Order: sequence, then structure tokens, then C-alpha cells
Amino acid sequence: MADYGHEPTEAAVPYTAFKKAGFDVSFATEKGLAPACDKLLLEGLTQKFLGASKAVIVQYNSMIASAECQTPLAWSSPTFGLAAFDLVYVPGGHDKAVQQILDSADLHGHLAKYFPLTRKQQPRPKAIAAICHGPLVLANSINPDTGKSVLYGCKTTALPAGFEKVAYWGTRLWLGDYYKTYGHGSEDVEASVKKVLRDKSQFQASLLPLPFVVEDSTYHYISARFPGDIGLFSQKVVSLVQSMH
Repeated sequence: MADYGHEPTEAAVPYTAFKKAGFDVSFATEKGLAPACDKLLLEGLTQKFLGASKAVIVQYNSMIASAECQTPLAWSSPTFGLAAFDLVYVPGGHDKAVQQILDSADLHGHLAKYFPLTRKQQPRPKAIAAICHGPLVLANSINPDTGKSVLYGCKTTALPAGFEKVAYWGTRLWLGDYYKTYGHGSEDVEASVKKVLRDKSQFQASLLPLPFVVEDSTYHYISARFPGDIGLFSQKVVSLVQSMH
């Protein structure tokens, strides 16, 4: 996670599901600082109209009070690695502070090493999951052996351009360019992800409000679009990891 700015529903709901399933959870930030989610989605008018539900806020408060969230691993440490983990999860978030993970060469390097370990039909495959802006972190992670994104041959979704445009233009007079992580005029997440794929048809999206989750056929990789998908997404990720053991 970035030090600040993640979407609280996309962080707290999967965390709660992982703990309920008995997973041993670790957090990782750049320098081992405890992460905090986007406060605009946790308090005030923005919370009421755009943010986390009261039930999610309870889950979020429990998450940030946990020992694992208070003492994250540091992905910039020379001793850090992901190979010991059965699952890596990258939550989303559109606050500009999440550029910390979108642009981190160190983190991209770790993910590029980990992603091939999720390939199916090997003795002990691992799993990876991402939602909203999370797949863009993976899109920016380049496999050094191929020079291409780890998502190059995968089916994936992410925040659809239609959703991003509605959120941005619908709140622009109120919140400025809050819903554009790289500012006004920057590329949509969907476009950024599509351009690293072998074929744009690999990007799957729905603009319907019903929960929508994409599972790749070659890798144990699950992706989703936005907080409305989080219940089904969390359930599928937990089921996948449990099926691997």
C-alpha cells in the first residue's frame, strides 16, 4: 500500500475476509510506515455521499488498529521479498498519494518477480489480486525476461473509463480533479491498462452496477473494478487461496 490514499472499502473488506478465513496477513509500505486510507472517504460530506459505509468504517478502524497494519514490512528494504506469500493483494485508490505505488520501480520489481509464480499447473502456484487502480500497478510492472508488462497475456479488468469519467465530471465543481490520480487531462486507468496488453479485448469491463470480477485462465489472477465489486471479489479471492491448499 501507499502510505496514504487507498480506498478504505477496497482495503478493509478484503482484510476482514482474509482474517475471517484464517489467513496470516502482512502489510507492506515503502519504508514500513503504517498506511492510512483516503480520509475524504471516511469522514464528512464526502464520506456520506461518496465514501465508505458505516459498517466498512468499523472494519477499517479494526484494520488500522491491528498489529500487522501498525508494523508493515518495507518494500524498499534489501531483505524484502514476496516469494514467501501465497497471495499478494493490491487495493485501489484514486487519491494522488497512491502515485507512490503506481510509480515505484522497487515495488514493480517485486511484483514482476512474483507474478510468474501465480501461473497455474505448477506444483504450488501462488495467487495475486487487484482492484480499481490496483491492476495499473501490475500493468506498470515489467517482466525483465520479456520486456513486457506482467499483464501482457492476461484477462483483466480495472476501473472502467466510464466510471472514472462519471466520477470526475460529476464532482469536478465540488472536488476539482480529485478523481483523476494524475490530474486533469491525464489518461484513464482503463486506457493505461489496455495499452500494455497483447490485445485490447483482454480487458473486460461492465458498466452495470452488479458485482463484476474477472479471473484469468493462465494465472491465479483475479481483478475487479470498484468498491461495488468488493464482496464478490473478496469471496472469490479467499476461495481461490483455499482451493490451492
